[in-house]
Amino acid sequence: MLNFLLRRIAAGIATLVVALFLMYLLVDRAIDPLQDLIESTAPNKQQLIDQRIADLDLDVNVVVRFFQWFGNLLTGDLGTAWRSGRDVSDVLVHAIGSTLELVTASTLLAVLLGVTVGIVSALRQYSAFDYLIIFLSFLLFSLPSFWVAVLLKQWAAIGFNDFLRDPVVAWPVIIGASLVVGLLWSLAIGGTALRRLQVFGTAAAANVALLAYVQLTGWWERPQIGPVLLLVLGAGSAFAVVGVFAGLHNRRALWTALTVVVLGTVLYFPMQVVFDSVAESHWMIAGLGLLSAAIGYVVGRLYGGADWRLSARAGAAVAVVMGALIFVDQVMQVWGPYFKALSGRPIPTFGDRTPNLGGNYWVQVLDSFTHLALPTLTLVLIAFASYTRYSRSSMLEVMNQDYIRTARAKGLPERLVVVRHGFRNALIPLATVVPIDVITLLGGAIITEAVFARPGMGQLFVGSLDGAEIDPVMAYLLVTAFLAILANIIADIVYATIDPRIRLDA
Repeated sequence: MLNFLLRRIAAGIATLVVALFLMYLLVDRAIDPLQDLIESTAPNKQQLIDQRIADLDLDVNVVVRFFQWFGNLLTGDLGTAWRSGRDVSDVLVHAIGSTLELVTASTLLAVLLGVTVGIVSALRQYSAFDYLIIFLSFLLFSLPSFWVAVLLKQWAAIGFNDFLRDPVVAWPVIIGASLVVGLLWSLAIGGTALRRLQVFGTAAAANVALLAYVQLTGWWERPQIGPVLLLVLGAGSAFAVVGVFAGLHNRRALWTALTVVVLGTVLYFPMQVVFDSVAESHWMIAGLGLLSAAIGYVVGRLYGGADWRLSARAGAAVAVVMGALIFVDQVMQVWGPYFKALSGRPIPTFGDRTPNLGGNYWVQVLDSFTHLALPTLTLVLIAFASYTRYSRSSMLEVMNQDYIRTARAKGLPERLVVVRHGFRNALIPLATVVPIDVITLLGGAIITEAVFARPGMGQLFVGSLDGAEIDPVMAYLLVTAFLAILANIIADIVYATIDPRIRLDA
């Protein structure tokens, strides 16, 4: 492993230097910092041109200028955006932060939803659900991102803000939506006609109950999860996690997950005091998340048994879900003042922050979430189609392999065949796709950022090119090239982690 990393790092550094040199030459050729002065009608036009040539060293050979820039880079100096006079490092930090928020949210959701739906679609091949997912995937894949973004601004932002003036959902709409949800679940689960009918009725009734709860309790005006809903959602996640990864027959894993749910519900009340008395930060929340996973793992270890590791992993996963629900509940508690501060229109259509908003940590987190909602949904809808198709085709290929037939011939349960033998191997092609997609998005979702006016990496690149500022452009290219090289190394490591047959030190 160490030899592999050293070789790849050395090759990556060499590639990065060559790429930066070539990019510097191309960018210098593409931009003209004197264009605005050449078109100027100022009486001292030539004097202004001479002054800018001297300020930007344009009379120096481009190769020499590259090595001057590269030498400054080695000392940590990324240069200056000469039009605004700001340090490139300051501009880059803000742009990376804005893009990281968007990329993290959209990638996690797209991978989770896309892979899950793709796997289910493959297992239900040639069913009505499979055909529905294929149609939806091709439809979303063919839609231009700017068109999706504009529609979301119109219906998901403006329409939802208008709905919040009088948030009442008609009962026929509730019933109709619940019937659709029940139908989708019955198609996804499959089985005999009786089983489908049972799934349909259960899912439709659960959806009616949930929407009725939202409607009758005035949830839209005072959104919160609370201990009761926390217990219900936690129990549902516990059964889902154990059912998929351990099987509901594994009583130790099931009791571990349910114990973690009860423990999380009990800790809900003291956590309110902790959040009110401690200075919150992202690092504190991350630490609490790790602590939650550790507690869930310990609970599984205490239940013991021959397969205690399976119980521990299930407990850790459910503990993270419970921690996330408590975090979301705490953010929801500041919805009232945030709603009033934005004059009853809490879903914004541009930017990444509300100017001069003020408020505590939770208000700032809620403001960040609302600004992320539309651009994240845009990227998720587009990426969902790709991940669904990748995971479906990969799972179909894996499930036709000889070792899958051997596992079934040995009498292993179908759940075990799918999760342990099929799912893990189906992830191998995604190990290439996901890191490259993440790096592409870190380079800036240029169209999405432009539609929603987010000051991310994409807008930094486009704005710097328009302004003929070579230092910000090169800083952007430095970051994207470095991350592209890093993504390839990570993909190789993930390969070896997923598939033991792959050896990095071969």
